Formats: sequence, structure tokens, C-alpha cells
Amino acid sequence: MIPIGSHPVWHPVIEAAGYVAGYLVFRHLRATHGDVVDESQRWSVLAGAAVGALMGSRLLGIAEQWPTVLAAWRAKQLLALIMTPGGKTIAGGLLGAWLGVEIVKLFSGIRSRTGDLFALPLCVGIAIGRVGCLVAGLADDTYGKPTGVPAPWWAVDLGDGVGRYPVQVFEILFLILVGMVVSSKIFLPVGARFRIFLGSYLAWRVAIDFLKPQPLIYGMNLIQWCCLAGLAFLVLDAVRMRREGYAALRA
Repeated sequence: MIPIGSHPVWHPVIEAAGYVAGYLVFRHLRATHGDVVDESQRWSVLAGAAVGALMGSRLLGIAEQWPTVLAAWRAKQLLALIMTPGGKTIAGGLLGAWLGVEIVKLFSGIRSRTGDLFALPLCVGIAIGRVGCLVAGLADDTYGKPTGVPAPWWAVDLGDGVGRYPVQVFEILFLILVGMVVSSKIFLPVGARFRIFLGSYLAWRVAIDFLKPQPLIYGMNLIQWCCLAGLAFLVLDAVRMRREGYAALRA
């Protein structure tokens, strides 16, 4: 086993580094590749993404611990649970940011696909943030299930002597692969790079969360169900885009 231990003090530091790195990559891409919207519209989109991400991350992060939520509801302590620090999830943040951007675009009259500039920065930021999740160990809710006895050499010991799946490392490697795809020079329609990232990540979370000890609803945790819902919306959106493309050709 690989001894990692639990060092939660480093989590916010590394998480902040992920935010900074992602923003720097975003600025570089915008400066070198341009933007499909003007300055004011981009800032509106960023604001919608930020608000949506904060709300989605927090709400789904709390909801995924639904047995604790039910107990707090029965004890009339739900507000105290909501105000407790922690309880965030990247999947909820992405889904919330996506919804926030679409709401801003709807009310601002923005018709362009604006997500491509976010694809690579999100890969970079989340990958760095997962390093923080790994070193936080048992203090973070993202650790993996025990691999069994005897544990293989690649299992991680987070300080309790138990060999666990290094799910954060798996995700970092996955994000490197996705980052290579969305940053490639292959021609793709506007909006495709972001949807490749989002669809890949949502599908990844459906798969990898089977290795995490979360409370289940009909065989999957709440994050997995929300990711499946997000994938369904992506498919419906792709069908709509294809129909609009055919209609434009016939016009």
C-alpha cells in the first residue's frame, strides 16, 4: 500500500491553486483563440457559472448524504446541517454552472455556444483539486472503498491502515486524457469541446462512484443519478442541434 495519511489542512490550499490554474488557462485560451461573445457577455456568463456552481455544488453535496439530511429533518436541525462547512461536490458544481449559464444566456439573448473556453480550464482545475482531495484523506468524502485483503501495492492508506481504491488518482489520469482531447487541434463544431468534456465527466462519475462508499438509492448514489439526468439532457440537446442543422440546410 501507498501511505498517504489524512492532511485536511492542505485541501483548501490545493483547491485554491486549482481555481487559479484553471482561470489562468482560461485567460490564455481567450487571448490566443478569441471568444464567441463580447467582454460584457462573457462576464455575464462567468457570473452565471459561478453562482450556479456554488449553489449546485452545495445543494447536491448535502443531498448526497440523504440519511443524515433525513435525520436532521426529523430532529428539526436541517438549517444547522445546511450551515455546516463542507459538503460540496464537483458534479453538482458542473451541473449547477451549466444551468446557471443557460439561464443567463436565455435572459441575455445570447445564442452562441459559450462553453468551449471552459473545457480545458475545468480539466486542469479539477485535476489539481483532486490532489487536495487525495491528501485530505478520510476528512474528505471523496475517498474510495477498501480494495480487500490483501490490498494491492497501488492501494492508498489514508491513515487507518485500510487499503483503498485511489479514486482521486484515477480521476486525475482521466482528466488528463480528456484535456488532451478537448485541447486538440481537430476541427469540432462550436460548443462540442465543452460537451465532450461535460458528457465524459458525467459518464465517468457514474462509473467511478461505484468505488466510493456513499448511501445508495436503487443501486446508485444521488450523484450518479444526477449525472445520468445530465447525460440525458446532453443527448436531447444534441438531437435538437442536429434537427436545427437539418432545418437550416433545407431553408
